[in-house]
Amino acid sequence: MSSNRYPDNWSEIARAIKEAAKWRCAKCGWQCIRPGEDTSHLSHSERMTKTLTVHHYNRVPEDNRPENLVALCTGCHLAYHQGGLSNVSPGQLSLDFLLQVEKRGKRKKTISK
Repeated sequence: MSSNRYPDNWSEIARAIKEAAKWRCAKCGWQCIRPGEDTSHLSHSERMTKTLTVHHYNRVPEDNRPENLVALCTGCHLAYHQGGLSNVSPGQLSLDFLLQVEKRGKRKKTISK
């Protein structure tokens, strides 16, 4: 991610989007880590999985209109950018993602734009 394309107040913009989403992924519904939440019992991998990010629908970091931004967990954000593909064995990422969604007891939601 090239940070020079993001505005100086990106942290505040991203936090507002995450707070509006109540720290839940808009795609899978995963409850992500809130600021100040104790994560000492989580492994590094678990913390990364439960990290909420902000995605630009049009993939233009300078376009920070609220309607262009959505809160996504790291797994959904990665899948959205890679179109479900990755540099691991074919099907591995999507299978892992489906298992995570199944464990959460949530149905996958569709995000589009």
